[in-house]
Amino acid sequence: MNDPRSIERLKWRSRRGLLELDLVFERFWKGEGARLSEADVAALEKLLAMPDNDLLDLVMGKAHAGGSEVAALVEKLKAA
Repeated sequence: MNDPRSIERLKWRSRRGLLELDLVFERFWKGEGARLSEADVAALEKLLAMPDNDLLDLVMGKAHAGGSEVAALVEKLKAA
C-alpha cells in the first residue's frame, strides 16, 4: 500500500512544463494512477526525474525506457 501523501507529492511532481505531458499524466492519474504498485511508484520517480523533452520522447515512442519497470510504466502512460 502506498502512502497517500507520497502519492499526492508524485501527482504534484507530475505537473510538467509541457502541455502534452500534463495531459498524459492527467489521464494517467484518473485511471491507472489509482492502482500503483511499489514498483510503479519507483519507476514513476525515475521518470519524473527526467527532463520534460526526454520524458515526452519516451511517451511518444521516440526513445526507449531503460529498465523493465520503467518500460512497463511508460506503456501505462501511453495507454492512458
